Amino acid sequence: MTDFSVLAERASTLLEAHQQNRPLVLPTVWDAWSARAMVEAGFEALSIGSHPLADSLGAADGEAMSLSQALAGIARVCGSVDVPVSADLESGYDTSAPDLIAGLLEAGAVGVNIEDTVHSEGRMRSTEEHAEYIGDLRRAADAQRVHVVINARTDVFKNPDQFEDPTAEVIRRLNLCAEAGADSVYPVRLPNTDTLKTILSEVALPLNVTAHPVKGAVPDELDLSQLQDLGVSRVTFGPLLQATVRDYFAEFTRNWH
Repeated sequence: MTDFSVLAERASTLLEAHQQNRPLVLPTVWDAWSARAMVEAGFEALSIGSHPLADSLGAADGEAMSLSQALAGIARVCGSVDVPVSADLESGYDTSAPDLIAGLLEAGAVGVNIEDTVHSEGRMRSTEEHAEYIGDLRRAADAQRVHVVINARTDVFKNPDQFEDPTAEVIRRLNLCAEAGADSVYPVRLPNTDTLKTILSEVALPLNVTAHPVKGAVPDELDLSQLQDLGVSRVTFGPLLQATVRDYFAEFTRNWH
């Protein structure tokens, strides 16, 4: 049976961690083994990436695995560690906000990443449509009395030709999501540091950037101290932690073939 008091406490811990003096680094894991390894390495909260989770199941990213498969994977991670976990549920799998939040909480996660690319339809949500879904998720979480930490993602920079001014569109989308109840925002594929600075100056919510665990954050391979100086509040690795581990497999086993 789901213990909502424990979930509420973990959600509060995760939310508070976004307000600390240095960026919150949520290493992106994909199974119980990687989750335990990151906790043993000293991390006090985790994220689950849809891409690495799908890869671990032999599926493609972009909602190629089913929602039930995703939730089962999330449950395995959450059941293996005693720290707050945020999970990437892509665009929401065409699922109503109450049902998505119910499944997320039953799996044990207390944060969710939601993007504005609707994979089943091959399109991006409109600015207002994405903010409306974020608002629906907030209300659904409030109804469960758990402040699920909502990370609102936009893929505008992945599709810049669709917009006259991609940076202005990103700022508009992120601010509307903030008004709708998001706790942090996530503009993926940032083109450069100047654009990051512009967004940070125009969006008040904690901002998530993607980082490579060895090479640094996107854009421009910024390190943790540089991100802190800029005002970035949250860092995740997307599929890059899993890919980096895989890169070392050949080195580890070179004497055995």
